Amino acid sequence: MGKVLATNRKARHDYHIEDTYQAGMVLTGTEIKSVRAGRVTLRDSYARLEDGEMWLHHVHISPYEQGNRCNVDPLRRRKLLLHRREITRLSGRAVEKGLTLVPLSVYLERGYAKVELGVARGMRQYDKRQAIAERDQRREEERELALRQKVSD
Repeated sequence: MGKVLATNRKARHDYHIEDTYQAGMVLTGTEIKSVRAGRVTLRDSYARLEDGEMWLHHVHISPYEQGNRCNVDPLRRRKLLLHRREITRLSGRAVEKGLTLVPLSVYLERGYAKVELGVARGMRQYDKRQAIAERDQRREEERELALRQKVSD
């Protein structure tokens, strides 16, 4: 993976990520300039199969400041570039109950904007609480270990 420009941190909190895929994005000239500047927001975005093609919805790419009339709608849907067998595999998995396609990150690879898609299953509220408790316990253990090492030095 190349230079990461935006991540969807909320996705890892709200979903169990079962599998990941890499896809290219079809962008206009001013959009790619804005993406390279890191002006991308992935919050509440998702991917969906429509007419045999994969589309990315609700990704906000801010308008490019120097792009006057060439700027497009920041929330428009964007086509994803995947191999045909990947699209059929993803469409089959997305039909399963409770699975959705969530963009995890946007990054540049050899000058091209790519998106990392995750096949995700929604997390229950008690799962979230359990994950928070495990994270807090891990932090506490790390603090104690660091304190012991500091005392022994």
